Amino acid sequence: FPFRLFPLREHGMNWRAKPLTCQEIQAFKKSKEVMQRFIRAYQLMLRFYGITLINEKTGELKRAENWAERFQNLNWFSHNNLRITRILKCLGEMGYEHYQVHLVKFFLTETLVKETLPNVKRSALDYFLFTIRSKRKRRELVHYAWQHFKPRGSFVWGPQDKLLKYR
Repeated sequence: FPFRLFPLREHGMNWRAKPLTCQEIQAFKKSKEVMQRFIRAYQLMLRFYGITLINEKTGELKRAENWAERFQNLNWFSHNNLRITRILKCLGEMGYEHYQVHLVKFFLTETLVKETLPNVKRSALDYFLFTIRSKRKRRELVHYAWQHFKPRGSFVWGPQDKLLKYR
């Protein structure tokens, strides 16, 4: 059967690829080799997008040397946003929630602060943000996005009154 680099418990675009079961996820997590391969696949995809994993323990990221060229690709081809959403969901399934947070914050920074990925902004806000499993971390990222969103009054991803009071 077709194999996926970032399998999920839901169907993707390839209907021949079977969704993962909870038992399979647990088996993957128990295998050191599978998890090492998973991190290598993640690093490979990050490099394709112009991003480098600088700390395997924390999940911290930075722009790769070739970021400008790779970001052009991200801006031109929106199908990458589906792949990124899938990667984010899979990170959560595999127990790498802290990696999710760094990747979403990276995209929020590039889209809202540095404005290098204008065509990724909607996906970052509509999809990437809401793959975050931790409610507290998701709130932190929504607040971060709100702080950098222009015009702030048009921000629809969280209630303005709560965002104003957020600590």
